[in-house]
Amino acid sequence: MLIPIISFVAVMKRLRSFRRSQDGSAAVEFAMIAPMFFALIFAVMETGMVFMAGQVLETGVEDGARLVYTSTSASATDFKAAICGRVSVLMDCTKLDVDVRSFDPGATITIIDPIDASGKYVSNGFVYQPPAYSSSGPTSKTVVVRAFYQWPLYVTGLGYNIANIDRGTTTNKRLLAATAALGPQ
Repeated sequence: MLIPIISFVAVMKRLRSFRRSQDGSAAVEFAMIAPMFFALIFAVMETGMVFMAGQVLETGVEDGARLVYTSTSASATDFKAAICGRVSVLMDCTKLDVDVRSFDPGATITIIDPIDASGKYVSNGFVYQPPAYSSSGPTSKTVVVRAFYQWPLYVTGLGYNIANIDRGTTTNKRLLAATAALGPQ
């Protein structure tokens, strides 16, 4: 069996040519930068989707609030269906929570934050309390309509975290909130 003899000079010559070679350097540089680049792109896309969904929810609540304020017989189901008809393209309507409250003229309007101190979403205090209408005309009460949707986040695992519900867990979500207040002129 013959053992090939490789000289030290030949090895050094090969190493020098390998060190000077530029072949594949662009691929190596891209492989080093690509994860950060794609994380940034996905974070921008997710943030854009969150803001767009928030605007869609805001528009739906504004239109739904008019229904509550002007209708004499709109039920909670009717109100939720009115909002759902506008937001169902982006959101699952079964996860939409609504809170409608009426306040007397001059009364202090208190709005409670649905995220508690530990970062959990608490929706058990929501009510549907539209103004009572009389045969004499429109109500003199102020109506505050709020809707909430828990938007799931996916890019937050990469270090970019806009979550405000269950932050730091595997179920990170962003609470989208929309509010409309209507009252007598």
